Amino acid sequence: MNDDNKPQDDAAAAAELKGVPEEFLDKGECEAEGDADNAMSEALEGLRSDLETAKQEVLYAKAEAQNVRRRAEKDIQDARNYSATGFARDVLSVWDNLSRAVDAIPDSLREDDKMKGLVVGIEATQRELEKVFKQHGVERVAAIGMPLDPNQHQAMMEIPSSDHEAGTVIQEMQSGWMIKDRLLRPAMVGVAKKPD
Repeated sequence: MNDDNKPQDDAAAAAELKGVPEEFLDKGECEAEGDADNAMSEALEGLRSDLETAKQEVLYAKAEAQNVRRRAEKDIQDARNYSATGFARDVLSVWDNLSRAVDAIPDSLREDDKMKGLVVGIEATQRELEKVFKQHGVERVAAIGMPLDPNQHQAMMEIPSSDHEAGTVIQEMQSGWMIKDRLLRPAMVGVAKKPD
């Protein structure tokens, strides 16, 4: 078969197929295969894109779930550590009054046999209260002799002093307290300053 016969063959084939409905006509295997390959490639590419998107969404969901779990664990730990904060803050006024009572006892009463039991009982109550505070992570803030720390001390006044370095706490009007690593109440203090 040479190329001169090809147009005649095509014309003869077209004449034979005249009147055959379109859906029964074969449009050529190559053209149909090409369309199928293109459709398959497009579908495969679409599926790959969907798979990649789904993978990213799963990774984001896992990360978010992990963050939520960490936040919840931290909240639970904070609740355990600081659950006594309100109660401890309220009980500090009891501590203050008890401390004032112990400080106000004169030496003569400490030696008096009639009052000795009362004094010992008040001091034992103060020690017990401090022990209970420690068991719950409530501890006193160091103040006297320390440099002023605005995170733990509240300076109420400046006291001229040549014996102490300026900015050193030399008087404590009210004790400061921490619960774990948080400030419960700042210490109210007097701070040394250079004399005029």
